[in-house]
Amino acid sequence: MSSSDELANVMVSDALNLAVESSKKHIGDNIKPWKLLIVDDEEVVHTVTHLALDAFNLSGRGLEFVSAYSASEARDKLREHSDIAVILLDVVMETDRAGLDLVHFIRRELNNKLVRIILRTGQPGQSPEQEVITQYDINDYKEKTELTRQKLFSAVYTSLRSYSDLLALEENRKGLMKVISSSATIFETRDITQFSEGVLQQLTALLYLNNDAVLINASGLFANSKAEKLKVLAGIGKFQQLHGEVELACFDNDVVASIRSVLKSKKSQYGDNYLVSYYITTSGLEQLLYVSAKDVFSVPDIEMIELFVKNVAIAHETLALLERNKS
Repeated sequence: MSSSDELANVMVSDALNLAVESSKKHIGDNIKPWKLLIVDDEEVVHTVTHLALDAFNLSGRGLEFVSAYSASEARDKLREHSDIAVILLDVVMETDRAGLDLVHFIRRELNNKLVRIILRTGQPGQSPEQEVITQYDINDYKEKTELTRQKLFSAVYTSLRSYSDLLALEENRKGLMKVISSSATIFETRDITQFSEGVLQQLTALLYLNNDAVLINASGLFANSKAEKLKVLAGIGKFQQLHGEVELACFDNDVVASIRSVLKSKKSQYGDNYLVSYYITTSGLEQLLYVSAKDVFSVPDIEMIELFVKNVAIAHETLALLERNKS
């Protein structure tokens, strides 16, 4: 019996172990799934991997399977999909070291340090575990015959947790770079947009929020019930292209309804997957932030978001005073 046949047998044999998970399959149907690349030259390995991970769910997100049947094809897939989170990688394909050579390509040529690589081998003696782990930048090493359905599920789950953390750190780093580059000239240029975008990017990364948020200069908005525009200061995610005066039609109805409600009550409000934070300065400058979340907001999350809105509003007020004094 080949190693692939053994892999199929051990996975199918414990198929009932994760039966409870199947009820969660549709939790995140409307959320972008994690991308999992399967690299193996045997069709049965792809089939049983799909079977084993069909009901997978992490943070409301399922899996999108991407298949490659050779290291060469995997290179093309990796160039096509820059957001692959985990790779299940066979060692022996076109050559005895095709998988290991692919690892070098990923880490050195693509310079992709985020993707998690789980090496799967059917010939452990040919690529000893200690040698592979110490010499190659992989994140896990598994023999195909030991990968039951439950063990594969656990390996992918922990790898995705790690990938998610690394992704948050990278987004935080990018946000910090924007803050650093803009903070030195913020009062010289009288432009707070880049600064706000940078801090907003950091905020969502630190709190593991959805990367969809919009900061609005709300003074005087909706004083007239027929107002049809918002004044967007900064946006990220699906709001990234919005700036300046923006038509209400650019926003979902529920977003507009939440903003109207907050401006009427002059208080922040939040639901199961969103928060609208409100702050008004001593001079009457109103500012609010709409941000979506993957889960319920915690008290520390809300406190940090409220502090962000307050500080940016005060910075706006200071800039406005400088402009008035200048004129």
